[in-house]
Amino acid sequence: MKRAKVTERTEFYLFLALCAWIAVIQLRSGQFFTPNNLVDMVRAMVIPGMFAIGCQTVMISGGIDVSFPVFASLSGYAVTRVLLRAEYAGSMIPVYLAGAGLGLLLGMFNGLIIAKFKFIPFIVTLGSSSIFLGVLLGALNATLIEVPPAMLAHGKARLFSGVNTARGLSSDMPVTVLLLIAMLAAMFLLRRYTMFGRGIYAVGGDETSAQRAGFPVARIKFLVYCIAGAFAGITGVAYFCMTQFCSPNNIVGTEMNVIAAVVLGGTSMSGGKGTLLGAMLGVALLTIMQNSLIMVGVSSNWNSVVTGAVIVIGTMVTSYQNSGRRLRKLRAGKGGAAL
Repeated sequence: MKRAKVTERTEFYLFLALCAWIAVIQLRSGQFFTPNNLVDMVRAMVIPGMFAIGCQTVMISGGIDVSFPVFASLSGYAVTRVLLRAEYAGSMIPVYLAGAGLGLLLGMFNGLIIAKFKFIPFIVTLGSSSIFLGVLLGALNATLIEVPPAMLAHGKARLFSGVNTARGLSSDMPVTVLLLIAMLAAMFLLRRYTMFGRGIYAVGGDETSAQRAGFPVARIKFLVYCIAGAFAGITGVAYFCMTQFCSPNNIVGTEMNVIAAVVLGGTSMSGGKGTLLGAMLGVALLTIMQNSLIMVGVSSNWNSVVTGAVIVIGTMVTSYQNSGRRLRKLRAGKGGAAL
């Protein structure tokens, strides 16, 4: 029985696809499992993985958010600019708290309009993305700047290094991977063991039923956008630390890849369904494919084509599985009614 349940899950097939792609890379290049390459792959997953947590939370509630890269850029840039003037060299905890706080305020903008006035989430977040990108590039006149000493030291900090002795290559595992793990743990506990977490799934599954069950629908909708904003603010600070300079445009426009990875991992576009494991597997598959095509002899010019094909095929499979489950439930319900 347990085996049947596992094979019905999107995560199972996504894991098989990931293993198959890794096997192809290893057979063609023999370099995938080298220490430096494994570190590089994990490093490349950190920022999209952070984005995916907040993005997926919104999608499970039945919404959509395309503004988080702009919120991350604006929050990270504003914090960096203030700290750079102060030549801040203290602890990173206040820096991340400042990024989260600014991101939270930006998320409140989305949440208030969507929850109170019941506007379409896609339109609201698309509009807020344009508004705050204008603030970033216009009002703040954002350009490439350095990061303050504290962020520079944090970005250079490493947990360990992966060394490929055969080729003389070395890659450092950034400490920000611990931040990703902490965010995953916090979100897992929130969704699994709190009424608010259950409410996110309930609202996304059936808003009317959730309201009848006593869940504060408007409050939950408001809070999920606040969470997404706060997580975006943290991610923006982490990104600028990792790159060791602040370029406000670098992560703008990455929302479609993140949303695609989340959907690829089994999250329903209509809400009510999605797991952190699925989201991370989706991020892993897209990240590894985008960063390893050259290793299998495919030109980087085909990156978008291959990535797009994987997204389309993956979302088609996910949609087919979800429709199949709904059909089986409908038939089971009719059978029970007949009895």
